[in-house]
Amino acid sequence: MQGAAAISRRPPFYAIVHAMSSAEVSELRIYPIKALRGSAREQVEIEPWGVAGDRRWMIVDSAGTFVTQRKFPALAPIAAAAGPDGLVLSGSGKQLVVPLPGPDAATLDVTIWRDTVRVASGGAAAAAWLSAMIGIECRLVYLTDPRCRQVNPAYGAPADRVNLSDGFPVLLTSLASLADLNSRLANPVPMSRFRTNIVVQGSEAWAEDRWRRIRIGSVVFRLVKPCQRCTVTTVDQDTGERPNKTEPLLTLSRFRRDTAGRIMFGQNLIPETTGWIGLNDPVEVLEQGTSNVSFAA
Repeated sequence: MQGAAAISRRPPFYAIVHAMSSAEVSELRIYPIKALRGSAREQVEIEPWGVAGDRRWMIVDSAGTFVTQRKFPALAPIAAAAGPDGLVLSGSGKQLVVPLPGPDAATLDVTIWRDTVRVASGGAAAAAWLSAMIGIECRLVYLTDPRCRQVNPAYGAPADRVNLSDGFPVLLTSLASLADLNSRLANPVPMSRFRTNIVVQGSEAWAEDRWRRIRIGSVVFRLVKPCQRCTVTTVDQDTGERPNKTEPLLTLSRFRRDTAGRIMFGQNLIPETTGWIGLNDPVEVLEQGTSNVSFAA
């Protein structure tokens, strides 16, 4: 009941718009392995738990806890891409093909934030390759059943599911919002710092804060929560280094905090329907409300 109440709760102004906005999709990206480099796509399939092929794999340490760029920024330039024989890992001039775990693959329980999920092992070769690249004992795991992990019930319905993303199936950001942020920075940052799935162009800066439901292509999404940002945004995704350990977080903190003081950029989406979306698809705003981020003066 608490989750259902949270979903139905609406801000003071909440309009059913059913109007085409001027926004359209400018970039689509998937990240096959959580925390590693992803790749751009011209079109992607949206499944109930996220973009098909996105964040179904994850690296865990010897204790079975997920590993990210927050602690290991050197993960950023390691690339993961789908190949004809499985997943292809590449970095420092080395490559490794990792086949999809079969029905007889070893399974284990791992921890991602507050969730414990059952996953399949990516095998000894992937574990050795990644351990050598990162410098710690680790292994690669695969979420065989994406129906096992529920979205936070404070923001999602009981049936809503999520892959191995931090908390929500899909992340959307805006070029206009990035441009506004960069206008405040001494050294502008690229969109890659925010590791988004869908980038839109043609909207006003921060217009996405007011969107509540949108349609892209044939897919309808709910925008349920702004995305809380962390130190991953300080990592150069090409080099795995932190050229500035405080930016863009410091600047964002001055004007992009929610009512709890958390730093926000982008919006978390939950698919209401499934299907394909592509570059240049228009963004139709179905419902909008007041901004869900408080702005500083």
